[in-house]
Amino acid sequence: MNTVLALDSTDAALEAGLETAGYSLNRQYYTPVDALGPHLNDAVGILVRSRVKITADLLQAAPNLKWIGRLGSGVENIDRVAAAAQGVTLYSAPEGNRTAVGEHCMGLLLSLIHRITWSNSEVRQGLWLRAENTGWELEGSTVGIIGFGHMGSAFAERLQGFGVNTLAYDRYKTNYSPNHVHEVDLETLLQHSDVISLHVPLTPETLGMVNADFIAKCGKRPFFLNTSRGQVIQSEALWHALQRDQLRGVAVDVLDLEKSSLEGLEDQPDWFSAFCNDSRVLITPHIAGWSTQSFPKMGEVLLRKILH
Repeated sequence: MNTVLALDSTDAALEAGLETAGYSLNRQYYTPVDALGPHLNDAVGILVRSRVKITADLLQAAPNLKWIGRLGSGVENIDRVAAAAQGVTLYSAPEGNRTAVGEHCMGLLLSLIHRITWSNSEVRQGLWLRAENTGWELEGSTVGIIGFGHMGSAFAERLQGFGVNTLAYDRYKTNYSPNHVHEVDLETLLQHSDVISLHVPLTPETLGMVNADFIAKCGKRPFFLNTSRGQVIQSEALWHALQRDQLRGVAVDVLDLEKSSLEGLEDQPDWFSAFCNDSRVLITPHIAGWSTQSFPKMGEVLLRKILH
C-alpha cells in the first residue's frame, strides 16, 4: 500500500490531493518519536513540519521510504546526507511562503526604523513622545541582503519603490540578481549597508555566523534583520553590539534561544529581558512565513512536486 506517514498537521488540500492520487494517509501528528517504529516500515512518503527530526536512524527504520515532504522552507531537521544515501527524495516548499516572509521582513524594517511598535506601546501607557520617536528614512540608504534565494529575493522585490540601493551577497550563486540589485562580496556588503537582512539556511557553515567579529566588520552602524533561522545569529552578540552602539537597531523573527520544535524559548539568560525591553529591538515569534495564504500555497507547491 502507498502509505504516507504524516508526522505533523500540514494542509488539508495537500492531504486530500495525495489521497486522490492513491496514497493512504497515516496521521500520527502527536505520536512520540520513540513510538513511530510500527508506522515507519510501510511508509513510502513522510510529511513533516518541524516537530520531528528525521535522523539517519529513523530513515533506516523506513526501508520502503521514497520521499519526504517538508511543509516549509528550511530542511535543517532532516538528515539530508542519510536521505540521499538511502535514495530518498526530499521536497520542500519555499515558493509557498516567500511572499509572507518578504512582507513580514518589510514590516519589521518599517516598524523598527519608524519606531511604530515602540511608540504605539508608549501611547497605550499614556505617553505621547514625539521627538523621542523620530523616524529614520529608507530613501537614499543602502540595504544589504545576505542570501538571495526565495526569501532574499522576495524581500528585494518589496524594497523597490523605496529609493534604496540594494546589495546582495550569496556564496553559492553568481549572475543571479535582477537589474535593481547589485551583487557584491560579503566584505563590501558589510562595509556599505545601512540595513543588513539575513536570508540564509541553517547549515554547519552558517551556524553562529553573526557573532562579534561579524558585527565588527560592519561599517555604518546598521539596522540588522533576521527572518531565516535563529541559530545563524548569536543573540547575545547583537545585545552587546547595541550596547556598544555598533548597531542602530535589531528586528528578528527568530532567535538562537528557540526550542528545537520552534514552539517557544529555552531557559532565558540574564541579559535577555533587557534585550527584549530595549527600544531598539523588535522581536516576533517565528511567524514570518505564517499567513492565512501561505499554508495552502505551500501545500499546493509540495503536492505538485511530489506528484510530478
